[in-house]
Amino acid sequence: MTPAAEPATGPQAASLARAEKLNTRAAGIVGLAVLCSRLLGLAREQIFAALFGGGRLMDAFTIAFRIPNLLRDLFAEGALSTSFVTTFSKTIATDGDQAAWRLANKVATLTVIVLSGITILGILTAPWLVHVLAPGFEAQKAELTITLTRIMWPFILLVSLAALVMGMLNAKEVFGVPAMASSFFNLGSIISGVLLGWWMDPGFGERALLGSAIGTLIGGALQFAVQLPAVRRVGYVFHPDFQWRDRGVKAILRLMGPSVVAAATTQVNVLINSVFASGLGDGPTFWLAIAFRLMQLPLGIFGVALGTVALPLLARMAAAGNMTSFRSELSRGMRLAFLMTIPATIGLIMLAEPIISVLYQHRRFGAYEAAEAAGALRYYAIGLSGYAALKVLVNAFYAIDRRKTPMLVSFSAVALNLLLNWFFTLRLGWGHRGLALSTACIATSNFLLLYWLMRRQLGRLETGALVRLLGKLAVASAGLAGICWLGSHYLLADWAIQPFWPKLGWLMGTIVVAGSGFVALAMALGIHELRDIVAAVGRRLRL
Repeated sequence: MTPAAEPATGPQAASLARAEKLNTRAAGIVGLAVLCSRLLGLAREQIFAALFGGGRLMDAFTIAFRIPNLLRDLFAEGALSTSFVTTFSKTIATDGDQAAWRLANKVATLTVIVLSGITILGILTAPWLVHVLAPGFEAQKAELTITLTRIMWPFILLVSLAALVMGMLNAKEVFGVPAMASSFFNLGSIISGVLLGWWMDPGFGERALLGSAIGTLIGGALQFAVQLPAVRRVGYVFHPDFQWRDRGVKAILRLMGPSVVAAATTQVNVLINSVFASGLGDGPTFWLAIAFRLMQLPLGIFGVALGTVALPLLARMAAAGNMTSFRSELSRGMRLAFLMTIPATIGLIMLAEPIISVLYQHRRFGAYEAAEAAGALRYYAIGLSGYAALKVLVNAFYAIDRRKTPMLVSFSAVALNLLLNWFFTLRLGWGHRGLALSTACIATSNFLLLYWLMRRQLGRLETGALVRLLGKLAVASAGLAGICWLGSHYLLADWAIQPFWPKLGWLMGTIVVAGSGFVALAMALGIHELRDIVAAVGRRLRL
């Protein structure tokens, strides 16, 4: 085992302290921007649900947007962004800014050409793609989905260019503008989508949905354009460069390979769920989409504190060979993940109907649609802790250079997802709720398998401390569940017909009282990890 590195002293220590402060501040900026983007994304879905309802029209829009959006998750904001930033930053360090700008020109030119070709191909093959992803859509609904898909295909090109610019700015230690760029996408798509939709059809029928699709492109263009002044200020000016036989370009493509393969399994699971949901009638595709977004919201809120407390140290500890501290920090990170998400899980399960009702039950999105989406949210929430703990575990495997392990585990998840979808949806007849439960089971099983593999790798993982924490959380969560049950049973029992403002007031009151009760019980039970979260939040508020 490599001995731990000697502590830095003098000017080196001061430099490291400044770098740590910069990283902390940057993480805070990015975390707040992610939270802002998620909230705006939630607002975007709320507005579209109110205008178009929760049935046939939003099913078509959801599938049409999902097709280019899957490529965005797979390439633009995933493998391409990570690989480009890594290679671009190394080029700056070894060869200087001018060499890095030349590399950026080569990659940008290649991206424009390749993704323009993919866009044209996607537009031409849209009928086939919709048939594959949504085979259960009836003819008129499928035709609308095909039209919307063709309109929104160029989104992948716009967002890929936005991801490249974001990578350049981050490498030059500019974080604010690129972090907020996705918020501009949501704002642009909301404002332009609503205005264009109203202009094309004031009644917001099928034709207005075409305006919302065009608004999505405008939002993507805005996400790209808002970063251009900042990247020009750091010295970049685009010039087409077709010399792609370059070691930097080759390095980016090599790095992209494993990332694309690992991310592809997640996208395959999304596609499998889409196929099953398309055969369940009008509404389930959109109900699942909004429920999944709400399940992901706690990860966006708590992810900042989780990353601050646990993750940044793992790579440094592994590189220094300090595996005792690595094991301790990893175990603490997982305990924090459970502490932050188990109460959120209980709250989402117990208060699913009033939460969905307050957020979405407006105009054309009625009580029936709210109840159906709430059913999906309950089952999705079961996997919330698994998702959060995976954020820690996967990064730990990367830190010890075991990148293939999470990738291989994700392969098994595809087969399990297909089996569970078939069993829950077709054999048991649970409909879209079965699809949500399958997703939760996948997250939980992936965590358990990776936990077992990491425990074998490290010898032990402070499992006893985790079990003790879970026992205390069970007691504190019982109190939380009791308060939520009382609130939903007596205060929010008639959530479907309550006026908005009283319903919102009672819901917020229930959440505050339940959350305060949980914190009080957790402190009384001596859950020490709670102090780490409070300290992390305090550091963020002081930035």
